[in-house]
Amino acid sequence: MISLRSVVKAYRDGEREIRVLDGLDLEVADGELVAVVGPSGSGKSTLLYVAGALDADFEGEAVVAGHRLRDLGPRERAAFRNRSVGFVFQSFNLLPALPAVENVMLPGLFTPPGEPAPTLSDLRERALEALERVGLADRAARLPARLSGGERQRVAIARALLSRPALLLADEPTGNLDVASGEGVIRLFREMVGEGMTVLVVTHEERVSSAAARILHLEGGRLR
Repeated sequence: MISLRSVVKAYRDGEREIRVLDGLDLEVADGELVAVVGPSGSGKSTLLYVAGALDADFEGEAVVAGHRLRDLGPRERAAFRNRSVGFVFQSFNLLPALPAVENVMLPGLFTPPGEPAPTLSDLRERALEALERVGLADRAARLPARLSGGERQRVAIARALLSRPALLLADEPTGNLDVASGEGVIRLFREMVGEGMTVLVVTHEERVSSAAARILHLEGGRLR
C-alpha cells in the first residue's frame, strides 16, 4: 500500500538546510495498522503529508496505492486523494455551521475532473452510512458544537470514510480526547483494518501505538 524510499523533506533556515525527513524508508502492506511514534516536531505529520500527496515537494520515491506520487500533477494528486486516501486530524476540522451529515458529505462535493458528480441524495445516503458505521446515525442533524469531542472525531472519521478509501492516514487522532473516547477511536481503526483497510497513524500516545501491528520510531528524520 505504501512504499517510501530514501525520502528527503528539507526546509531552508537562512543558509542552513534542515532535513525533517532524511532518507526515510517505509513499507506498509495492505490491511496493516502501523503506528509511527516520536516527539512533537520530529516530522510525523510531514511523513503523512508526503504519503497522502498533500506535500509534493520532496526528494526520493513514494508509491502509494499503486501510484507513483512524483508522476502526478496537482489535479491528479487531488483526484488521488479524493479516491484513495482518507485523512483524520487531531483538530477534527469540522465546519461549525454545518450539521454532522453535511460535514461528512463535503469531500464528495469536490469531484475530480472527468468523473461524474454524485447527486446530493446519493452523497447524503453515503454520509449517513458512514455515520452509521461510526455509531453516530442518531447525531446526523447535530451541529459540531452540540457534539462531544469523541463524537466530533467520529464524525471526522466518517468523513474520511465517505469515498471508501483503501488507506486511512491519522495524525494524532486521540490527542484531544479523553480516555474512553480515545479507546473508541482505536476500536474503530481496528475494525477498519479487519475489513481490509490500511491505517497509518502518527501519535505520541502509547494507548494508540499499542493497538498497532507494528510500531516505528521516527528519529533523526528516519524510521527505526
